[in-house]
Amino acid sequence: MGRYWNDTSFYSQPTTSELQKKSAESRRKAKKGGKVLEPVVIKGRAIVNNWWGRAWCDNLEQYADYESRLDRGKRYVRTGSVIDLKIQKGKIQARVQGTRKTPYKVEIRISPLSEEKCQAVIEKCGRKLQNLEALISGDFPEDMKELFQGKDGLFPAPREISFSCSCPDWALMCKHVAAALYGVGARLDEQPLLFFELRGIDVGRFIDVTLAGKVDAMLANVDRPSSRIIEGADMKELFGVL
Repeated sequence: MGRYWNDTSFYSQPTTSELQKKSAESRRKAKKGGKVLEPVVIKGRAIVNNWWGRAWCDNLEQYADYESRLDRGKRYVRTGSVIDLKIQKGKIQARVQGTRKTPYKVEIRISPLSEEKCQAVIEKCGRKLQNLEALISGDFPEDMKELFQGKDGLFPAPREISFSCSCPDWALMCKHVAAALYGVGARLDEQPLLFFELRGIDVGRFIDVTLAGKVDAMLANVDRPSSRIIEGADMKELFGVL
């Protein structure tokens, strides 16, 4: 007779080949059923390669409460177990292959940015138009890193994240949720502007408001003489013109 407390077979971890085989089968089944999946595909050992993805994952790894599950999440995302990941306003929906035949459903909710934080980004971008251009093109301005990663930055804190998974794991964060969160980092590597959508910022309106603010600031100073204009008398003295 089996004993409840000594039977650990239910909790054994699937091998990499098992996960890959089940993930491939789930993708085939979804395709056959007409479902459009957006899998996370990791090429090489590194999960992320660019600033956006690294910054997202660095922020995630600061959460001490989640530390024990993050390594398993990395393993799952590397094996291709995140067979579907969709990022929407304030929400991440994913399907993650696990021990069972049917992938688990993961939902992660991110609190929208406050108006104060949105305004801080707008003002920071508005100081230099090239900052805005860099964000739109997917690059990241060096002088804006503190705004995103600093104290009370734009990357979400643990209190701004809630999640659920259909798996039977009772842990605060299961490995399937962790895998989905790392999948977000990989996705931001490819599409940085998804970060703004996730945090509830309408990118089009954000650009319009930033440009409008810059134009207003320029018009406000149109009648003020610049300190860089050299008066006639000063020019004569500077160049020795009589």
